[in-house]
Amino acid sequence: MIRTLLIANRGEIACRIARSAKALGIRTVAVHSDADAGALHVAHCDRACRIGPAPASDSYLNAGAIIEAARASGADAVHPGYGFLAENAEFADACADAGLTFVGPPAQAIRDMGSKARARALMEAAGVALVPGYHGEDQDAAALGAAAARIGYPVLIKASAGGGGRGMRIVATAGELAPAIDSARREAAAAFGDGRLLIEKYLSRPRHVEVQVFGDGHGTMLHLFERDCSIQRRHQKVLEEAPAPGLPDDLRAALGETAVRAARAVGYVGAGTVEFVLDADGFYFIEMNTRLQVEHPVTEAVTGIDLVAWQLDVATGGRLPLTQDQVRCRGHALEARLCAEDPVDFQPRTGRISYLRFPGDGARVDTGVREGDAVSVHYDAMIAKLVAHGPDRATALSRLARAVEQTRIAGLVTNQPFLARLVRHPAFARGDVHTGFIEEHADALLPAPLPVDDATFALAATAVVRRRAHAARAGAAAATDPGSPWHSCSGWRLNAPAVHRVTLAHGEEQREVVLEAAGRDLVAADLCLSGGVGPDEPVTAAGKDGTLTAPVVLSGQEVTVFLPDGPVVLAVHDPLEEAGGDEEAAGHLTAPMPGRIIEIHVAAGDDVVRGTPLLVLEAMKMEHTITAPVDGTVTCVRYAVGDLVEEGSDLLELEPARGE
Repeated sequence: MIRTLLIANRGEIACRIARSAKALGIRTVAVHSDADAGALHVAHCDRACRIGPAPASDSYLNAGAIIEAARASGADAVHPGYGFLAENAEFADACADAGLTFVGPPAQAIRDMGSKARARALMEAAGVALVPGYHGEDQDAAALGAAAARIGYPVLIKASAGGGGRGMRIVATAGELAPAIDSARREAAAAFGDGRLLIEKYLSRPRHVEVQVFGDGHGTMLHLFERDCSIQRRHQKVLEEAPAPGLPDDLRAALGETAVRAARAVGYVGAGTVEFVLDADGFYFIEMNTRLQVEHPVTEAVTGIDLVAWQLDVATGGRLPLTQDQVRCRGHALEARLCAEDPVDFQPRTGRISYLRFPGDGARVDTGVREGDAVSVHYDAMIAKLVAHGPDRATALSRLARAVEQTRIAGLVTNQPFLARLVRHPAFARGDVHTGFIEEHADALLPAPLPVDDATFALAATAVVRRRAHAARAGAAAATDPGSPWHSCSGWRLNAPAVHRVTLAHGEEQREVVLEAAGRDLVAADLCLSGGVGPDEPVTAAGKDGTLTAPVVLSGQEVTVFLPDGPVVLAVHDPLEEAGGDEEAAGHLTAPMPGRIIEIHVAAGDDVVRGTPLLVLEAMKMEHTITAPVDGTVTCVRYAVGDLVEEGSDLLELEPARGE
């Protein structure tokens, strides 16, 4: 029996584990880096231990610090969650050596399935179908090139030691192979400490279907049905659902039986996921994740099983409480991953959450953040998982769409508008899913931004005026002379209507909105504006073209208008500020986000042409190549490999060639 559980993770999964452990009467211990001292997962636990500085390599990946925290806190078990050390066999061994129960599979199972080459050999021996590919030990570029030619292009390069899209590259032609190998090897080494690669045949329109398996130490192994994870960007999942839509019953049964056979082949114990690609010719094993998955809530929703509670029981020798025949799939569930990222190019973003409202009833929300928290460069960009369940797929999808649309975040950029379009897309509603879905429907899912209309500017300006008035009243109430005109924002003028002027900017567009008082309302041109008095009270614009009501949030000098098609962010312009203060000097290339310089391709004095790779920035576990925007000469490189840079930092200077 576990008395005290140390949770060797952070964010929403740490909060999730803490809830299940506390429901079982188990005391919980959080670990945290310096960046996470005030994080939500720390507040969820009974005790907390610092394990190091902000970088994950110095904290959440520091196995020695975590073991010492377990000893110091009196924990008798460690749950690794997912990511970080969850699939690290050496960490599992270290827990055992320290007398701690590791809530996960045996270390040997992690080793067997952590090596894709070893996993492939085991699955082949177990009669599990495999994607044609190369999993050999010879990692020379020539050997990999020969293997790719033998398999036939296009091919998929993957990291041998891990998944999650790290180190994965699609290569269409032989000419693209060498740079893809270099990039994939570097990313795999950074993510898993192992730069070995494998190559597989790339299937152009497959589905990604995985099966949740669970085993105990008494020989029982069962599956908890399948999940479809085909909707992906950058080889990482965006939406997941259970069960997979549109599969014949015999195929579902075959997937489950094959997954159980795969898990038995490695003597698996605990929660795991066997992943397959599925096309018209059948299904193929691709890997096994020897841990709890991010998308486990959809399985919990359709089975009614608390997977973490099962993990904790099995880890201490307990038997699974159900047989395969007793496991039932009830209804349908979908999960959307809400991330801090650009909703068009999916680049991760950082920032502080100034306003956060999740949906109320009808959806499960797993999150590790609160209003006021920051999303930093050091960790994953996921903010929350929104999960909806219903008696059928259409009902569950409708509930998920409402949950996504009701979620409101200000202060940083998120993929919420993209998710809202995705879950309403008719092809997704039909269940016509595959791993290239986003690219196929890019025109609808990633539309060009529309100009901001008059009503949106008016809604934002109204909120600014209302908040100014609210602040003025609060100042007057606290002042010794509350009747002073300096505490008034009424817009009063002698023998004329009260007028308020608000200057707002959206990108390059700047507009002054003139609002006249009309009783309790305001008027801008032909729009009558009301509401917005309280922080959460929406603003309504009524005019000849109809009525628009939207929540509006102010954060510093930013105004976020939450429209049905997604949030619009406007900047409040202070006319007293000098113009041009924010203009970038010509020829300066800046960091698009905080990160670490991992490669520099040029030096001062080098001549480059447009599109030449200049340097590579690693941020949020992804690589971003900075290229030359014009032909020119590099005049200054301001950083070295390994340096950390903040968003907006000048990386280098480029003098454009004449005529550019």
